[in-house]
Amino acid sequence: MTLSDVESPGGDATSLAPGLYLVATPIGNLEDITLRALRVLRSVDRIACEDTRQTQKLLNHFGIATSTVSYHMHNERSRAEELVTALREGARIAVVSDAGMPGIADPGAEIASAAIAAGVSVFPVPGANAALSALIASGLSAEGFCFRGFLPSKSGERRSALESVRTEMLAIPAEAAVTQIFYETPHRVVDALADVEAVFGESHRIALAREITKLHEEFLRGAVSEVREALAKRESVRGEMVLLLSGEVAESAGEAAAKGSVADAVLALMKADGLDEKDALKRVARERGMGKSEVYREWQRGRRR
Repeated sequence: MTLSDVESPGGDATSLAPGLYLVATPIGNLEDITLRALRVLRSVDRIACEDTRQTQKLLNHFGIATSTVSYHMHNERSRAEELVTALREGARIAVVSDAGMPGIADPGAEIASAAIAAGVSVFPVPGANAALSALIASGLSAEGFCFRGFLPSKSGERRSALESVRTEMLAIPAEAAVTQIFYETPHRVVDALADVEAVFGESHRIALAREITKLHEEFLRGAVSEVREALAKRESVRGEMVLLLSGEVAESAGEAAAKGSVADAVLALMKADGLDEKDALKRVARERGMGKSEVYREWQRGRRR
């Protein structure tokens, strides 16, 4: 591969190709901006920003005078139409979020789709990303991973989402386990960890990355119960979080039993959950979609063996 193979479209700053540029910006440390990102931001006709005030700080720091326009979740659709019209006419427009990669839990995907549909060239300008930065330093497997964005803010919805994730993870062979990646906010991270503990068990391995690339960068790794207890003891928790869950999931006694015979399932529930025979039979019937009398007959056959 030659240098020309890896240069951005259009070559130097005076001949930047028309099109949409999705530009990654630092997630904390300003030194993480790339030389290419700086060149593109200086050369485009306009920069569409999640927050113009936040982006202006970055531009001022690097002496970039390109004009900006707001592009956020509340005006994403209408502004995308306006920008695509300009792109069709040959404009060069960059899209940036407050930090990281546009379109990853931030505005950017909609205008990229609209530009592609309009036949406009779309160029990624790679750089810092919180999810991937957390993953490679987490100590968890990076061979396979799934980024899921932010967990729901309400506990009931969050638990339901986590239960769905766990069900998906159990369906994957152990050798193909996939690390799960979420973004989380400081004011609800302790509650989120409590829900992870309730759904996955207190010993499930996790990593929590806080303030990535910043002065107070921190990684907490270990059993979810240990990480939750450590954070709960603090007077306050600050900084954006990346929460990573190990893809290795331990089956509960009931789940393991569900793969065996009815008799095995009933015995497992009686032993592990302390249910009496009647309640264990009811639960097995419900979980397997069987009639109570059918489950009872299978239970009696199994006991005679």
